[in-house]
Amino acid sequence: KPCWYWDKKDLAHTPSQLEGLDPATEARYRREGARFIFDVGTRLGLHYDTLATGIIYFHRFYMFHSFKQFPRYVTGACCLFLAGKVEETPKKCKDIIKTARSLLNDVQFGQFGDDPKQRNNPLHKGSSETGHTECSHMHTEEVMVLERILLQTIKFDLQVEHPYQFLLKYAKQLKGDKNKIQKLVQMAWTFVNDSLCTTLSLQWEPEIIAVAVMYLAGRLCKFEIQE
Repeated sequence: KPCWYWDKKDLAHTPSQLEGLDPATEARYRREGARFIFDVGTRLGLHYDTLATGIIYFHRFYMFHSFKQFPRYVTGACCLFLAGKVEETPKKCKDIIKTARSLLNDVQFGQFGDDPKQRNNPLHKGSSETGHTECSHMHTEEVMVLERILLQTIKFDLQVEHPYQFLLKYAKQLKGDKNKIQKLVQMAWTFVNDSLCTTLSLQWEPEIIAVAVMYLAGRLCKFEIQE
């Protein structure tokens, strides 16, 4: 089974940074890509596990490829499309594209159809009404082509565990005021969502992230967590 954890040194030498992208911009691209998957998936009514799986695929993909070669929103759409199938909550590719269109501005959505081979193709301008359906067809095609690259990149290792399940398991073992525990779990859950916008999932196992966010939430809620 492939190892999906990297140390800080590897994270400072990603393909994007080797191509000249500065670390702050890469962090922002990862954040924007993760939020995009979260927002599109939420609009489509997808389960939190599906969103998290898509985001993990996204982060892993960019440990092997550069943001300069693969635009983040196209990759995000592709990761969500694949995660939907893996988690048995499939969504049509065209619905993902349509939702992406409603969430992104023109410049951001311009990443779709930004295939260098197609740059001079008038259909890729997307301006004319007639070009619109063919354009969406091309966008769908683009995501499908990328899916093959994504599958090879993540080595067909499709099952991903998330901190949520461990968080719920650990929460059952907490003793004390039920309301306080619920508040703590909600806060910890939010921290897990926030962590998905960072590279934490590339550095630590989900069990460890779950313990860390519970500890942090416990401190902030002034809840004493017994050993």
